[in-house]
Amino acid sequence: MTPLEVLSKLISYPTITPRDCGIFDFIQSLLPDFESIYIEKEGVKNIFLYKCFGNVDKNSLHFCFAGHIDVVPPGEGWNSEPFVAHIRENYLYGRGAQDMKGGVSAFLCAMRDFIQNDNFKFPLILSILLTSDEEGPGIYGTKIVLEALKERGLLPQMVLVAEPTCDKIFGDTIKIGRRGSINGIINIKGIQGHVAYPQKCSNPIELLGKKLGDIAGINLDEGDEYFAPSKLVVTDIRGGIEAVNVTPANLKIMFNVRNSTKTDIEDIQDYIKKILKGLDYDLKLTQSSHPFITNSSFLLHLLKNAIQKICSVIPDLSTSGGTSDAKYFGAFGIEVVDFGVCNDRIHSVDERVCLDDINSLYQIFLELLKSLIKENNET
Repeated sequence: MTPLEVLSKLISYPTITPRDCGIFDFIQSLLPDFESIYIEKEGVKNIFLYKCFGNVDKNSLHFCFAGHIDVVPPGEGWNSEPFVAHIRENYLYGRGAQDMKGGVSAFLCAMRDFIQNDNFKFPLILSILLTSDEEGPGIYGTKIVLEALKERGLLPQMVLVAEPTCDKIFGDTIKIGRRGSINGIINIKGIQGHVAYPQKCSNPIELLGKKLGDIAGINLDEGDEYFAPSKLVVTDIRGGIEAVNVTPANLKIMFNVRNSTKTDIEDIQDYIKKILKGLDYDLKLTQSSHPFITNSSFLLHLLKNAIQKICSVIPDLSTSGGTSDAKYFGAFGIEVVDFGVCNDRIHSVDERVCLDDINSLYQIFLELLKSLIKENNET
């Protein structure tokens, strides 16, 4: 099967998070010589496929492709059936075409075709990690698989997550890291009362006053070459009982910080403490992901070269956008990058991917594997 045929088959499985719909059986059929580890918890299914070449040990090179097979619900208004691949004017339409069954089809075929030339002169492990819960909470997805692999001594050294990363043209962006995400809730306490007797009230809105300008939209650091500044973004403010003549008893402010490596949860806590000094308030901060960067690595070097060779494009190195499961690999100290097709239609009605981009992505992944082996054979 070609990468496009594999992609069409993958799209036919309505794998809305966390359903797998039997897709892992089809995926394993493409790599019948690979050992498999299935990990299922709370309805989330994950698969880790791996193959050892030579007498491997804990120091052997281990390269992994990773991703997810789950998709968001299709919604209404499609011009074709979302779980049936349709090809129109050099595009393949279907839910998951870009995010991220396109990337999965490319690396499955690249891995399948690559291992047919079993001419490796050094011990090697090649693997694929897939989860059915990336678009959802992700609690029982990639994270618990990595924990299990660590216990078995099977953690990879280098990982490529085939998320859709490209912006304007295919090949233009590699994600070499991701910002962290910190959620915050501030509850400013006051005393409810009648607006006609403000002296008997303690209005938390007035207590906050101009201080809001020192919170909303503030950059907590200046950023750097790879990271945008860590901005405190207020997402919700509410208080009171929706009565025009009653002052509120408290004021709730919700915010998020997509933080760079220059700002952590303690920095945010200290900043809020300084701004709200003298007020009676509670602050709750939770970190859902930590920032990481892979800006200088063997894997990145080989990937950049493969993209230039196949696409004649010099990719930008970026940490923009939301999070991906790369954050879990980064937390284990694994060299990890994200690279895949363009992301202009992800999560949208009539999601689609360019046919040429799928074929080029397959070629890049195949070239990456060849380069990985060539470099290590020579050393």
